[in-house]
Amino acid sequence: MEGLILFIVLAVLVGVFISMGITMIPQRRGMVIERLGKFHRVLNPGLNLIIPFVDQPRPITILQFEGQAKVVRTETKIDLREILLDFPSQAVVTRDNVGVTIDGVIYYQIMDPQAAVYGAENLVLAIQTLAQTTLRSEIGKMELDDIFENRETINKQMEAVMDEAGQKWGLKVNRVEIRDISMPEDIVQAMNQQMVAERTRRATVREAEGYKEAEIRRAEGDRDAAIARAEGDKQEAVLRAQGEREAIELIVGSLRDHPEGAKAGVNYLIAQRYIGMLPELAKDGDRVFVPMEGTALLSSLGGMRDLFGAGAMGAVDAVGGSAPTATGSGQS
Repeated sequence: MEGLILFIVLAVLVGVFISMGITMIPQRRGMVIERLGKFHRVLNPGLNLIIPFVDQPRPITILQFEGQAKVVRTETKIDLREILLDFPSQAVVTRDNVGVTIDGVIYYQIMDPQAAVYGAENLVLAIQTLAQTTLRSEIGKMELDDIFENRETINKQMEAVMDEAGQKWGLKVNRVEIRDISMPEDIVQAMNQQMVAERTRRATVREAEGYKEAEIRRAEGDRDAAIARAEGDKQEAVLRAQGEREAIELIVGSLRDHPEGAKAGVNYLIAQRYIGMLPELAKDGDRVFVPMEGTALLSSLGGMRDLFGAGAMGAVDAVGGSAPTATGSGQS
C-alpha cells in the first residue's frame, strides 16, 4: 500500500515536472532559452519541451508610448511581426536656424530574437534614441523650405542609417515616416505671406506673358494682312497693266492703214481718258474748263467714228460717257 502511494506521488511529481517543461509558442513569436544562465536555443512556434528550473526564458525589455507617457514592460515571448513605434515629437533646428517640431513613426521587425535580446539592454529605447539623433542630424543639414520638398529623401536616409545600425540588434527597419511638421506661428505667417507674394508674382508674370503673346500675334496678323494686301495690289496692278498693254496693242494694230498711224491711236486713248475724267471734274460745279489741247483731242473723236464705226464709238461712250457741248473759246 505504501509502495502504491509512493508510485502515485512520484507519477504526480513527474507529471507536474513535465507540464512545467511544456511551452507553447504562438505563431510569429519566439523565445530565447538560457540553460544555467547561458544561451541554449530559440524556441520556434508550436509545442516545445524544456527542462524546468534548468532552462529559463530570457525576457526582453519593451518600451512603449501611450500618448506622451512611457510604459516599460518585459516579455518572454518575442513578437516577430512588424511593429509600429510612435515616438514623441522632437524639437529640431534647421540649417537656417528655424526651430521646428517633427513627429515621426518607425516600422521595424525583429528578425533574430537572440540578437534582439543580447544586442541591446532596451531595444525600443535604442531604436528611439537612434531615430531622434538621426532625425536631428538630417534636418540640421537642410533649410526649412527643403524639409517640405525632400520629406521622402529624409525618410530614405533615416531608414538606411537605422537599418545599418539595427543589424547588430537583430532587427530590420522597414519604413521611417515623418508624420507632421510643426512650426512657430510667426514662421507660419511669414510663409503664408511669402506664398501670397509668390502667387501674385506668378499671376503678374502670366498676365504680362499673355499680353506679350497677344501683341506678337496681333503684330504678326497685321504684317500678314499688309503683305496679303500688297500682294493683291501687286497682282491687280500687273493684271491691269497687262490688260492695258493688250488693249493698246489691239488699237495700234487696227490703225496700221490710217494716215496718221499710231499717233491716231494715241490721240484716241488720251481722248478716252479725258472723257472718263469729266464726271469727276464736274462734281464741284456745273461748268468744266478743259485745256485747248483737250478740245482738239475730243474733236478727234469724229475721225475715230469714221475709222471704228458707230459700234466702236458706242463703246467709247460707254467707258468715258458723252462729251458735253463746247461753249466759248477753250470751254466745254
